[in-house]
Amino acid sequence: MVTWTETQLRRLQELDSSEADLNQDFENPTARESAFQKIENRQAQQLRQRLKAFRENEMRPGICRLETKLAEELIKHGFVQVATPIIMSRGLLQKMSIDAGHPLNSQIYWLDKNKCLRPMLAPHLYYILVDLLRLWDKPVKIFEIGPCFRKESHGAQHSSEFTMLNLVEMGLPADQRKRRITELGALVAETAGISEYRFEKIKSEIYGDTIDMVAGKDPVEIGSAAMGPHPLDRPWKITDTWVGFGFGLERLLMVAQNSNNLAKMGRSLTYLDGIRLNIQ
Repeated sequence: MVTWTETQLRRLQELDSSEADLNQDFENPTARESAFQKIENRQAQQLRQRLKAFRENEMRPGICRLETKLAEELIKHGFVQVATPIIMSRGLLQKMSIDAGHPLNSQIYWLDKNKCLRPMLAPHLYYILVDLLRLWDKPVKIFEIGPCFRKESHGAQHSSEFTMLNLVEMGLPADQRKRRITELGALVAETAGISEYRFEKIKSEIYGDTIDMVAGKDPVEIGSAAMGPHPLDRPWKITDTWVGFGFGLERLLMVAQNSNNLAKMGRSLTYLDGIRLNIQ
């Protein structure tokens, strides 16, 4: 008996073939080639129909639709959206304890000795919060959605360019922090179409103890929460009680669509709304 070649298997996965198709075996290579052609043609036809429906109905990729849904829902709950630069200074990262010896430093895309593509949203949000806490009554609730960049290890659940949602609520009572994390996690997950998830305590390289949200058939982290006051607040002279949550939008989409391929979910030259484009 023979199974798919590596090239055939990869192609069938790209075309969203079923597990039954992917796990077939054959009496000989000739039977395998015949089956491959039939499945490839069938899947390509299905993808063409999905592209047609996308053009006529959705018109915006899933990552864009999710950004809009999340923003609208958070605004309904009193959060204010901000938009900060994609280029970040070394000094702001150092305030987050990310220096030359930090594990994250080697994952950063440096533009020159003092500037990089932001690997996270938090330093810019801290910068803005210093002023907003002075200007606005509490609680101060803000969020940002935007691209981040890290030299991640390659794999189906990692990407060097990804989209983050970070939200923070400053000035809430200390005894409400854990409950608020649960509420905000549920709000984001359910807006993304995820109904089953769990919370786990995890050690973070930056925040120390965090509360992560895990979901999916092959469990994956979809979000990570922290609370303060926190030692990282000191360089910003922030003393308020707070909760914060960071979510990867591509991972939210991947779990919501019961997929295991992050590349389909984000900005891409080969996929449109998760649909492979190199089809006949």
